[in-house]
Amino acid sequence: MDTFISLWQFVIGTLIVCNLTLVCCEFSPKDVVYAVNCGGDYFKDSHGINYQSDESSSGIASDFGKQFLVFGRVSQSDSVLYQTEKYDSDTFGYDVPLDGDGDYVLVLKFSEVYFNSPGAKVFGVLLNDRHRVISDLDIYEKVGKAVAHEEYIPFSVQNGKMNFNGESSTVYDSFRLDFLKGELDNPKINAFYLYKGDIKDVPRLPPLSSAVKSEQFNEEQEEEDEPIVPRDKILSGPKAEDPYINDETSLVLPVLVAIGCAVPITLCLWKLG
Repeated sequence: MDTFISLWQFVIGTLIVCNLTLVCCEFSPKDVVYAVNCGGDYFKDSHGINYQSDESSSGIASDFGKQFLVFGRVSQSDSVLYQTEKYDSDTFGYDVPLDGDGDYVLVLKFSEVYFNSPGAKVFGVLLNDRHRVISDLDIYEKVGKAVAHEEYIPFSVQNGKMNFNGESSTVYDSFRLDFLKGELDNPKINAFYLYKGDIKDVPRLPPLSSAVKSEQFNEEQEEEDEPIVPRDKILSGPKAEDPYINDETSLVLPVLVAIGCAVPITLCLWKLG
């Protein structure tokens, strides 16, 4: 009975949260100014955002991620956005159009599909040749492998100025979005879109579940090259006490064995004598 009540409370709570989300979120795909499926073809996601095919000559297109049919934190259909990417051995980027003055949110989509550990690919993102909006992004460290990750970058445009985090720079009808080459491998991007509106209205990825974290941890453990220690030689916990340390029979037994061996020998020697 208690289990049934708890389950019912969970269902009611979930419905309330969903209703509040629908009421609070005013996101409209019509307010998306620009969207690109980097390295891929046209795609319309579950939020109604139309991502155009990548026609930019900057960067190198790759579909290496197609080996993964489903990515963590997104539906199978939206996984398409994380199967292709643009990367380069140097800094590369896009020219992104604006739609007049107002508040904007740049949403960058990433997934790690090649490396199996953190610290292998680290890079930054620069906005309008001035604003370092992301420093030292390590996708694997954030979410692991084959898991969707997003970065949300709010900024505003007013009277020919782009404003971000207290800094401003001159901007016209478009701005430059650059992915900066670092010391650890190459920069990359899977998809992105520019939304004109408030950041609170932008759809977010669900939290990284413990199940995904556990799966990533298990994969890391399997891929380690350390030698496997036999089960009977694994040391775990405090040393066990000797079960015979206080057993007096452990002292009596050798004495009895010695006497048993000495008697026949003595008899044999007596007969020979």
